[in-house]
Amino acid sequence: MKTLEEKLKNPVWYSLNETHNTFLIEFDGVQFYNPETSIFGAFFDETKTANAMNEYSKIVDRFFMVSENQVPIIDDTNLILEKKINGCQMVLDRFNEIDITENIVLLTEEYIDEIYDLIWLVMPGFYKKGGYYMGKYYGIFKDDKLVSITGQRMQTDNFIEISGVVTHPDYTKKGLAKQLVSYTTNEILKEKKLPILHTTKGNPAIRLYEKIGYKLTRDMNWWLYSKK
Repeated sequence: MKTLEEKLKNPVWYSLNETHNTFLIEFDGVQFYNPETSIFGAFFDETKTANAMNEYSKIVDRFFMVSENQVPIIDDTNLILEKKINGCQMVLDRFNEIDITENIVLLTEEYIDEIYDLIWLVMPGFYKKGGYYMGKYYGIFKDDKLVSITGQRMQTDNFIEISGVVTHPDYTKKGLAKQLVSYTTNEILKEKKLPILHTTKGNPAIRLYEKIGYKLTRDMNWWLYSKK
């Protein structure tokens, strides 16, 4: 049985082995999400990634490989590295609960399109509509429209990742994201699981997460590849 610490070092891999096993696509021991749900892949043996990534690229044009410190080996006749995102992982250390003054609601399936549109407005390029089915989404409405959300993404028997933390540009600096992250953190704790999240190094939002009680734990790099 793998420890929580081992799972945190390769969260995509263990999510696909546990809670998200129904989304798993595997090529030669390298694991990927069904691209209708997510475009993340994970591995342990980088010598197998070139062939596996070629196979995955037959069903999706762009995708990420996620690793703490390993570098995927690619077939550069077929794929190019668009960019490497220098990310970091944060885990909840001590929950500093925030007063919730907004009306936060669980977003049902009828809001799939609104979730997709808001994420692509603020963070275009990676989110798939099927990502809704990876976990629960919570939102805040203003002026009869969805303006701020948080979602749940990677999950195992031990942890749940908070993701999709976005607010419409017209409604920022009002503390909406802070309340949503705090609320979602508490909901995860109710499930007796560890809340975690990932972000880019140097992201100003890190200070917000630290105020809620998250701490930086390790690098988590995102390698974006596309077909030539």
